[in-house]
Order: sequence, then structure tokens, then C-alpha cells
Amino acid sequence: MVKVLTACGNGMGSSMVIKMKVENALRKLGQTDFTVNSCSVGEAKSLASGYDIVIASLHLIHELDGRTNGQLIGLDNLMDDKEITEKLSQVLE
Repeated sequence: MVKVLTACGNGMGSSMVIKMKVENALRKLGQTDFTVNSCSVGEAKSLASGYDIVIASLHLIHELDGRTNGQLIGLDNLMDDKEITEKLSQVLE
């Protein structure tokens, strides 16, 4: 199972939007066994170690360096389905 955590500045709107976009991208990539959760970057600092992939905007992702054994994905545009799918595809190979 692939465990993904999406994080934004305060854990409200944008992390939920990223969560839905990540779920769609994982389905497109043929993944069937996954879980995606969302939270604030502050919460992600303590939760990241339990996830295979942690996704946040590029300007926040550095705050999670060294906090996970998995992959960190920084997004330029949180609303860009193509970017999300491409970056997930790279780390799932």
C-alpha cells in the first residue's frame, strides 16, 4: 500500500484539494492500494515519517527535509493535475 500525505500552510483548503488531485492521479497511474491524508505542514513534521510520499508546495516542502524515510514532492502549482501526475509517476517507478 502507498501512503501519501498532502500538506499546506494551515491544513485547510489547499491540502484537501491536493488530496483529491493526488487520489485521481494515483488512479490514473494504475494504483489501487493507497491512502491519502491531508494536514498542515506543522502537523506533517510529526506525521511525515509514517508516509511513503509527502506532497506540499515548493516553498513549504523544505520544512519537511529529514522528517521522512519516503519521498518528498514539492509542487510549483498545486492545481496542476499534469504536474502532480508526472511527479507521482517519477517517485512510483
